Amino acid sequence: MYKSFIDFLDSKSKLCIIQAENPDGDSLGSAIALDYLISENFKDKEISLYCPVDIPKYLRYFTDWSRVENEFDWKADGYIIVDTAAEVLLSKLLDDPAIQNKLNTIPAFVLDHHETEDDLSFPHSSIIEPLPACCDLIYKIIKDQNLNITPDIAKNLIYGISSDTLGLTSASTSPDTFRHVADLLETANLNIADLEEARREFMKKSPRILDYKADLIKRVDYSLDNCLATVHIPWEDIEQFSDEYNPNVLILEELRLVEGVKVAVAVKTYPDGKLTGKIRTSIPIAEQIAGFYGGGGHPYAAGFRTYDISYEDVIHDLVSIVPRLIQETEQENA
Repeated sequence: MYKSFIDFLDSKSKLCIIQAENPDGDSLGSAIALDYLISENFKDKEISLYCPVDIPKYLRYFTDWSRVENEFDWKADGYIIVDTAAEVLLSKLLDDPAIQNKLNTIPAFVLDHHETEDDLSFPHSSIIEPLPACCDLIYKIIKDQNLNITPDIAKNLIYGISSDTLGLTSASTSPDTFRHVADLLETANLNIADLEEARREFMKKSPRILDYKADLIKRVDYSLDNCLATVHIPWEDIEQFSDEYNPNVLILEELRLVEGVKVAVAVKTYPDGKLTGKIRTSIPIAEQIAGFYGGGGHPYAAGFRTYDISYEDVIHDLVSIVPRLIQETEQENA
C-alpha cells in the first residue's frame, strides 16, 4: 500500500503539496515534512507548498511556515493533498474552474488520517488510514519504505502529531503514537519540552485577544441540561480577529472542560451564506454529528460546512441529534 506513494513520487518531476483551506498544525507539519522528505530521498524534484489561505499567526512556530505559498502551482505534474479527503475542505480550490480542470487532468495523491469517507470528485490515488495525525501516517510510510529521515523531517512530524493529539493527550493517542514520537525525538535530537516552549510562545495572546475570549465565553449557550455548549462566531469577529487568533481555538477546549458538557460546537457564519462548525466531544460522537451536514473527522473532533442555513437552524438540529447519539453511545457502553 505505502509503495504506491513512492511510485507516484518516482514518476513526477515537479510536485505541489496542497493543504486545505483550514490549515492546522498537522496539515502544515505534513506539508513541510514532505517537502524535506522528497528533497532528501528523491533527487532533482521541484517542490512547491500551497494553501489557499495565509498560514495563521498562531501556527508560525513552525520555522518553515513561510515556505507555504497561496499562489497555485500550474506547472506541477503531480499534486499531493495532505490531511483531508473531503471535497468540502477544498472548496476554495474546486470553485475555480481552472484548478478543477487541472486536478481532473494531472495526477493527484491524497494522504489522510480521518475516518471520513473520501468524496473527492477528481481522479486521485490515496492512502487513508485512521491514525492520530497525518504526520503519523507519513512516519509509517517512511519506516515501511526505509526512507532517509533528517532532523528537519522529524521535527515537523513531531509538531504535527503533537498538534493533532493536543500534546499526546487526545483519545486517539495510542502507545504506538508515543513510540513514534520517541523515535522522532531521537532522530531530531530534540527535547519535546523545547518544542512545546516554542509552540507556547506563538500561542500567547494579546490583551485584545484575551478580552475577545472573555466576550466569547459570555456568549456561550447551554442546552440539554448543559450537555450541549454552543457559541456563534459571526463574520465581524472572523474579519477582526482570525488573522491573529482563530476564534475556534480560543473557545472550544474551554467549552469541553465545562462540567456536564459532552458536546461543544463553535459555529462561524459568513456573508456568502456559508456556515462552518467545529465540534469537540467527550464521548465518541463528533464525527456522527458532523456527518449530519456532510462533514466528518474523528470520533472526538470533527467539522462541517454547509450553506444557506442559519445559526439558529443548527442549534435546532443539534438539540434533536445530540440526545439520540448520547443515548445510543451510553447504551453501547452499558
